[in-house]
Amino acid sequence: MKRHMREDYFVVGEGVLSFDDEHQPATQRPSTTAELRKFRFSRLGPRGVALDESLRAALAQAMVSGTSPDSADPVIPAGFTYLGQFVDHDLTMDATAAAFGSDVTVDELLQGRSPALDLDSLYGRGPLHRDDARFYAADGVHLQTGTTVASGPDEPTQHDLEGFDLPRSGHGSTKAARQAALIPDPRNDENLAVAQTHLAFIRFHNRVVDELMSGGLSGPQLFRAARDVVVKHYQWMLWTDFLPRIVSPAIIDDVFTNGRRFFEVPAGSDRRRRHRWLKPGDRPTMPIEFSVAAYRLGHSMVRPQYEWNRIFNTQSAFGLPPGRLDLLFRFSGTSGNLDINGELDDPESGSNERLPTNWIADFRRLYDFREAGREDLVVKPAEGPGLNIATRIDTLLVDPLRNLPLGSFGDRSGTPPAIERNLAFRNLTRAFMVRLASGQQMAELLEVPPLKPDEILAGSGGAVLDDLPPEQRDALTTNTPLWFYILREAEFNQGRLDGVGGRIVAEVFHRAMQGSRTSILREPAWRPTLGPDRTTFRMVDLLLFAFEGKAELLNPLG
Repeated sequence: MKRHMREDYFVVGEGVLSFDDEHQPATQRPSTTAELRKFRFSRLGPRGVALDESLRAALAQAMVSGTSPDSADPVIPAGFTYLGQFVDHDLTMDATAAAFGSDVTVDELLQGRSPALDLDSLYGRGPLHRDDARFYAADGVHLQTGTTVASGPDEPTQHDLEGFDLPRSGHGSTKAARQAALIPDPRNDENLAVAQTHLAFIRFHNRVVDELMSGGLSGPQLFRAARDVVVKHYQWMLWTDFLPRIVSPAIIDDVFTNGRRFFEVPAGSDRRRRHRWLKPGDRPTMPIEFSVAAYRLGHSMVRPQYEWNRIFNTQSAFGLPPGRLDLLFRFSGTSGNLDINGELDDPESGSNERLPTNWIADFRRLYDFREAGREDLVVKPAEGPGLNIATRIDTLLVDPLRNLPLGSFGDRSGTPPAIERNLAFRNLTRAFMVRLASGQQMAELLEVPPLKPDEILAGSGGAVLDDLPPEQRDALTTNTPLWFYILREAEFNQGRLDGVGGRIVAEVFHRAMQGSRTSILREPAWRPTLGPDRTTFRMVDLLLFAFEGKAELLNPLG
């Protein structure tokens, strides 16, 4: 599965949409098995009118030319940016990517390609699967963790610390092979922030296992029970904590109380049929409007740099830089080389094959533990700058996303044109490739009042489009790319998705939870047990449980 630019999509009812190097449709007549090997997408809206490359390039350049303010209403701690990326990889995890041999059954192919919020990016196909047992400890129940390599100016950075890096291969004839993370989805090691988020989920699972072991469970029964607890708490956290920060709460309440109106509506529902009726037993699909546009909101939340920990911040006592975006890519195994030395795009450069100890995340700077009443987990002035805030969801991306590292989207040996390293251009080009519906088309379909032409052009503190010539302005306001349109909507809603974007994201999350093998929506009486009460379980509660509520684990560098 491609990371930042997949070259084909299997769309239910349309077959495989395949593209050549020039992003043009390529003829393909796959066999049934080939179709099953493609992750299953669907099309919620109509086909759109493609914008030409010159307009896509101009729009992309405008989107990375300004500075977005920090989120204000609501204030979104920066950790949620990368939680969102972790969730995206869970939704689009290809569970059979490592098993393309002839012995893969049709049933495995079907099971492996349904978007669901079931943490398969964490668990893979489980500890009993011959290829995925390597992700687990010898007991077949705990997930493996990794050990950092001593590096840093003082205690405790001058020690290897077990449990604070992803588990890594350590084997192979190349450095890239040896530094590869032993996790089901290598995309979760494409930047350090999402890698440390994945590690937190590993620790959350392992802590749940430890708690259940005290009740007498063991072996496969223990694993199944732990996964059930973890997935349900994860889903509750997404529903009640993550989604309300990025989507208008009124839309979330409507969808989770009254059901979906437009996407995979159950047969017999009194809702209008806008996509297709859902029959009992149907597995979820992934609307390309969500994957290619609506859920790319997180790209606008990325900061250019982070107050990362005591060592790397803007007031570092050691004169070291903050956690710049390029460094977060560098200190990962998929996009970087885990080393400050060498070339970012050369995984064989540098000497480290594990995360240096001085780059362990300080979760107190990524999440606000005051939400859980833990004032003791607030960064003190003497420790340097504190909580990082995500930038507002709008039509601006930070400048480093103008020039992505090659490892973040595929082959590091290539030399693509500069514009193809621009994340905004890549997103707009994906939409062009699949002929995604415009914002106006989706507004009509979802019965949402459309943005006016002057709102699309002027926005509200987002990308400035004054330099576009009249013909490009006309094209943009007539057929606005859905991703850009959704981000413009958010500008007029204090940085939360609303209208078209809010409806798409809420309904897809609802369907992905409902279609999961483990689902709180199919158990309406279920309530969390690992938070402060029976109705509350937030990301800060997950971290507190995973790290035993201890400051020295949430922030081992002091």
